[in-house]
Amino acid sequence: MKKLLIASTALVATASVAAADVRFSGYGRFGIGYQEDRTGTVTNIDTATGTTGTATVDTDNTILVSRFRLNIDGSAETDGGVEFQARVRLQADDNSGNGEQERAGLNGARFSVIYGGLRVDAGNVAGSFDNLANYFGNEPGLEEFLGQYSGVNYEFLEYTSTGSGANAVFFQYAVGDFAFGASYDQATFAVDGVPQDGDRWDVSATYTFNNITAALAYGETKATVNSNSEKQSLTVLTLGAEFGDFSGTLFVADDDVVNAAENGTAYGLSLAYNLGAATTLQFAYGDGSADEDERNIGVGVIYDLGGGASLRGGVGEIKTGDADGRIRADFGAQFNF
Repeated sequence: MKKLLIASTALVATASVAAADVRFSGYGRFGIGYQEDRTGTVTNIDTATGTTGTATVDTDNTILVSRFRLNIDGSAETDGGVEFQARVRLQADDNSGNGEQERAGLNGARFSVIYGGLRVDAGNVAGSFDNLANYFGNEPGLEEFLGQYSGVNYEFLEYTSTGSGANAVFFQYAVGDFAFGASYDQATFAVDGVPQDGDRWDVSATYTFNNITAALAYGETKATVNSNSEKQSLTVLTLGAEFGDFSGTLFVADDDVVNAAENGTAYGLSLAYNLGAATTLQFAYGDGSADEDERNIGVGVIYDLGGGASLRGGVGEIKTGDADGRIRADFGAQFNF
């Protein structure tokens, strides 16, 4: 009887392991990055006191750039077809200021429940803007450093790859050609010891017809100490289309933030064209009507090597308000696994 009990226990344990689904995925990238007038925080030696600290100084314009990203996903499905998922991400990047390597670290966990067209995420989640179709469009460069959204100054709920992230909730429901999303992030901060409401929320709707996708999102927040709980908001409209080897996106947004010099309309577009079977050309442009909005403009190229590997690079200009524009470029390899 004892032997039978031990054998039964071993069988149950084996079945449990076999039913578990743990997956690993991610990518690695490395190459050379150039940024005009690059500055960064470095070790500073004080000769008067003989002590060391840090200082922000001009650094090398050209550095080695890299990223390693590993997603760890665990999932289980009930007999009724409800899927439970959890994800953590391990990521290591270069320090873009001084060109040194950073150590890898795990981020905050995200938990999901999925059934049919319904998905609910909790923990370190991406909100409606971060999940919005065609918000990011085509981003040229190995580091994807150019974007059509550059004129937006509103801080919406984002998934954090290297930090704990916000402990928030995201909801999405898809039916037919429609998809609806919403997120809520509960937060509190203090001003002079007095608690303030820092909650933020957003909603979105997406409709796909033939080869065109239209998406609209709106969000509000008071989550900034400098606002003294003044309401801030963002409205975004995106359009995306594919025509054979050509694809493109249009982006229009209105942000109402604390800094009056950043309030206004943001706009942009991005394009991609498959030049043959292995080469893709990219273009991105983003700007805004406010005095201190950031303008991005540039091009990129992707050459597919097969097997999940590719060569990537881009060059463009980044300009904020009336300040001088700065050239940025990169080139390197990326491999997915």
